[in-house]
Amino acid sequence: MANLAGVGAIAIWSLLAVLSRGAASLPPLQITAMSFAISAIAGAVVLAVRGELGVLRQKPMAWLHGVGGLFGYHACYFAALATAPAAEANLINYAWPLLIVVFSAPILGLHLSRWHILGVLTGLAGCLLLLVRNADFSAGALFGYGCAFAAAVIWALYSVLSRKFAMVPTGAVVGFCAASAILATAAHVQFEATVIPDAPALVSVLLLGIGPVGGAFFLWDIGMKRGDPRLLGTLAYATPVASTIILGLAGFTSLTVTVLLAASLVVVGGLIVRFAPEPI
Repeated sequence: MANLAGVGAIAIWSLLAVLSRGAASLPPLQITAMSFAISAIAGAVVLAVRGELGVLRQKPMAWLHGVGGLFGYHACYFAALATAPAAEANLINYAWPLLIVVFSAPILGLHLSRWHILGVLTGLAGCLLLLVRNADFSAGALFGYGCAFAAAVIWALYSVLSRKFAMVPTGAVVGFCAASAILATAAHVQFEATVIPDAPALVSVLLLGIGPVGGAFFLWDIGMKRGDPRLLGTLAYATPVASTIILGLAGFTSLTVTVLLAASLVVVGGLIVRFAPEPI
C-alpha cells in the first residue's frame, strides 16, 4: 500500500505543469498562496476529524525543512512557468531526481560511481537540448530558467534531507502547507498585485490545492517512509515525460521530436543513475 501511495503521488505530479499553466494568468506567489491554503484547510479538516491535530507540534528544524522545501520549491516553480517557455522550464525543473543523486554523496555519505556521473550528464544533456532548440533567451525567459533550476535544487535538497526527519508524522505536512500559505500570502502582498481569477484559473488552482500541491505531498511522504524508495525513485523519472506530453496535449507546447528526445534523455539519465553499480 505504501508503494501504491508513492505511485499515486507521481501520477498526480504529472499534472502539475498543465494545471500551473492553466493558472498562469495569476501571479506566481498568489498561485502558491491559494493552492497551499486549499491543501492546508482540507488537511486540517481531516486531522480534526481524526483527533490528530497534535501532530502539528514539531521541532523548529522540522518546520524549517518542511516549509522551506514546500514553499521554496513551488514559489520558484510557478515563477518559472509564468516567465519561461513551458516545456523548457518543466524539463529543467525535472533535473531534481538527478540532483538527488548528486546531493546524496555529501549529505548522506553515499558514494558516486562513473555511472552516476554519466547519468547526471545524460539528464543535463536533455535539458540543454531544449534550451538550444530555438530557445528564448530574453531576460524574462532567462529568469524563468533560473527559477526552474532553483526549484530543482530546492526539491532535491528537501527530498534528500527528508531521511533525517523520518520520525516526523505525515500529518505534520498539513502544518507545513499552512505555514507556506502564510508566507506566500505575505510575499504576494509585498511584491505582487492581486488578480481576481477567472473561472479556468480558479478551477486550476482548486485542482492544484487538492492534488499536486496537496494530496501528493501526503502520498509521497507515506511512500518514502514506508515503501521502497528505490522503486519509487525509478518510477519518478517517468514524470517529466508524462508531464511534457500532457502539456502538449493541452496545447501549451508543441510535442516536437526534439522535445520528446530531450524528455527521453532526462529519463534515461535517471535510469542510469538508479541502476548504477555501487563503487567497490
